Amino acid sequence: MVLLESEQFLTELTRLFQKCRLSGSVFITLKKYDGRTKPIPRKGTVEGFEPSDNKCLLRATDGKKKISTVVSWSPDSTILKLEDLNLI
Repeated sequence: MVLLESEQFLTELTRLFQKCRLSGSVFITLKKYDGRTKPIPRKGTVEGFEPSDNKCLLRATDGKKKISTVVSWSPDSTILKLEDLNLI
């Protein structure tokens, strides 16, 4: 999976939608992201780890190509602007 910046993600997402316009599907998933890159051990705790509360992991795939980005979120802003959603 490729982790992209927000603008690059939107560009690649547009390409995925255009590629799958006539046939195929694009799946988008969104989940809370705490900044961890490794799984939590079953026994014990991770020392020195402070989760970042306001981040989301946004992923998209067409079944062959996977892209993702991490988006900061605050109650005063939206994750994606309305003009960015025009491609959907």
